Amino acid sequence: MHEANKRFPEMGKKYNFTYDSTSNWSNMNPAFLARYQVVLFLDTRPDDPAQRAAFEQYMKNGGGWMGFHFSAFALTPSDFPQNWDWYHNEFLGSGQYVSNTWHPTSAILHVEDAKHQVTKGLPTTFKTQPNEWYRWEHDLRKNPDIDILLAVDSTSFPLGNGPKLYEIWHSGYYPVVWTNKKYRMVYFNMGHNDMDYDGGTNRTLSSTFGSDTQNQLFINALLWLGRGKK
Repeated sequence: MHEANKRFPEMGKKYNFTYDSTSNWSNMNPAFLARYQVVLFLDTRPDDPAQRAAFEQYMKNGGGWMGFHFSAFALTPSDFPQNWDWYHNEFLGSGQYVSNTWHPTSAILHVEDAKHQVTKGLPTTFKTQPNEWYRWEHDLRKNPDIDILLAVDSTSFPLGNGPKLYEIWHSGYYPVVWTNKKYRMVYFNMGHNDMDYDGGTNRTLSSTFGSDTQNQLFINALLWLGRGKK
């Protein structure tokens, strides 16, 4: 979140857009949202029913949305339960979180839809910045509304280094970036940097915005979304 609040204004100067940030969820209301072409969820999601309703209506009226990493997280029971069916099951399509890799590590991603504007100019496969990767409840390949843009390439396996064995993936299909054809939205599973967890300092050891290719993906998505609602 802190990194994004630094990098997106820099991108805005180059690509001619303005970027505002807030941690005040009460701004999730129709009057405030009407000022913006694209909304970004950099961390979590709103819990208040009125805020959720305002966001849903904003999206159904043609607004744009980019979400990163934890913004899609939901697990019942937890501090972030799945209690917003429209968002998790219809909008994102992923349902609940199931598991993750650990520690945050780089992966090789494969472009699944090379014709989409979000993946324009990207190589067929590329190495990401370190990240904690998520697995989801629903198989997005079976949802006709979901267009999977990038997924973990098989050359990434084993992905993660434990120490718990179930935190290391050896096979499977894992979507990382996707869009819902009914909305102007893109979700990125990226956003959890590697940190000094074992040493106890929590010092940041990587940068989500440290890859030119990954940054091209982000700006492609933002500019594509910004061409929607005026």
